Amino acid sequence: MREHKVTTERVGAFSDGMIAVVITLMALELKAPEEATLGAILALWQTLFSYGLSYLFIAIIWVNHHHLLRLVRYASPQLIWINFAHLFLVSLLPFTTAWMARTNLSPVPVAAYAAVFVLVNIAYLLFEREILAHADAGDVPEEARRLARRRTWLGLTTFAVAGLAAPLLPLLGFALICSALLLYLRPEAFRRRERQGGGR
Repeated sequence: MREHKVTTERVGAFSDGMIAVVITLMALELKAPEEATLGAILALWQTLFSYGLSYLFIAIIWVNHHHLLRLVRYASPQLIWINFAHLFLVSLLPFTTAWMARTNLSPVPVAAYAAVFVLVNIAYLLFEREILAHADAGDVPEEARRLARRRTWLGLTTFAVAGLAAPLLPLLGFALICSALLLYLRPEAFRRRERQGGGR
């Protein structure tokens, strides 16, 4: 009996749907102020900034997720379950974002927010490793693999430090989260080479 293989297109489609739901849940937390003044908007800066930061993080996740999935044709069972775990952790972002915003960047919510970033990055690291283990060596040079691992570990370490700093210095923890995201603004430098007669 022929084994049924799940394509990475299906994994990507499911992930796209989940990420769209997460963004929608975050957007629903944005409540318009009762007063029609600029001051009323400025008073919501924690909410708006937290939402923007989480939205940027999700955008980075989607871009890198998209680039990695292009490197392989079929998804291994391990990759499918890692992707489910990764998406579950991403789905916690609306909760921690709202908690942090409503409490005006209080220590415990900021620490919880950083902890979610750490967990998402751990799951992403496993996802990245599983993809690269099945990608053709010629498609992903060793230098690109090394740079990706270095960036992921540096980001993970920064998020962890942010979580440790937040209980005492929540603004420092929040600033470290912001700085760590700068590492990820450039998509993964992985590009599957087009072969004669077609691409993937």
